[in-house]
Amino acid sequence: MTPKYEVIIYWSADDQSFIAEAPELAGCMADGKTHAEALTNLEIVMAEWIETARESSVVQSRNPAAA
Repeated sequence: MTPKYEVIIYWSADDQSFIAEAPELAGCMADGKTHAEALTNLEIVMAEWIETARESSVVQSRNPAAA
């Protein structure tokens, strides 16, 4: 089963790019020049976040399905 996470995407005037966040994964975010690029980059970062958390046995997700 693949866990599902909330994703928030917004424009950052300071960064001049779209920011995509997965609020259930502490500090998990990515950016991109387009909405789609930010989402694609976030999907990569989320997979890496989850892999690292599992390898270190530290799951800081607020999503119980991720444990």
